[in-house]
Amino acid sequence: MIQLFHVFKTYPPNSQALNDISLEIDKGEFVFLTGPSGAGKTTLLKLLFREEEPTNGQILLNGQNINRLNRRGVARLRRQIGLVFQEFKLLPRLTALENVALAAEVVGTSKNGSHTKAYHLLRELGLKEKYTAKPLTLSGGEQQRVAIARAVVNDPMLLLADEPTGNLDAEIADETMRMFLKIRERGTTIIIASHNLELIKRYGTRIISLRHGFVADDLQKVVRHEGMH
Repeated sequence: MIQLFHVFKTYPPNSQALNDISLEIDKGEFVFLTGPSGAGKTTLLKLLFREEEPTNGQILLNGQNINRLNRRGVARLRRQIGLVFQEFKLLPRLTALENVALAAEVVGTSKNGSHTKAYHLLRELGLKEKYTAKPLTLSGGEQQRVAIARAVVNDPMLLLADEPTGNLDAEIADETMRMFLKIRERGTTIIIASHNLELIKRYGTRIISLRHGFVADDLQKVVRHEGMH
């Protein structure tokens, strides 16, 4: 599903963020990207979302070279990718339901259809009582669940998460990971950039370690989780 061939990313004047990255990630994989700050994790996510372009190399999603996409093609690509951030990035004036529904409306779903999808998704993620709550009245864990619902409301083929548990305590971080596993059961490919070694050990089925822009390790393991088949 995702193929990177000899990908380099250099920022001016001469900062090498990624060095000769070649990877293949299959549909439905749950991948952790790890490594110290400055290792290239966020840069790699930005390249997959086409927020930035590689200096050299090719990136293919479902066989399509995303470096060659025009503006309309990039917009189509982004509709198939969900993003989850450490800071949640919810709109404070909108309710939880409206925050999620807006993401569906933006890609052309009707207002009624968007609200129905958002309603069912928030209910599925345990936020049944919080539809009308504004983000600032929600706990950190609740805000992250709303952010995850917003990221998956359009049934993306790929979910990218950048330090999604960075601002959460251990219990809520654990709960967030279980939510990602639930989403993976839909067939969504998930890539999470994280420093949290405890969560990585517990939930990682594939762990790609970056150092100085290189792939230092690429480990796969079979892990059984509660609720997984």
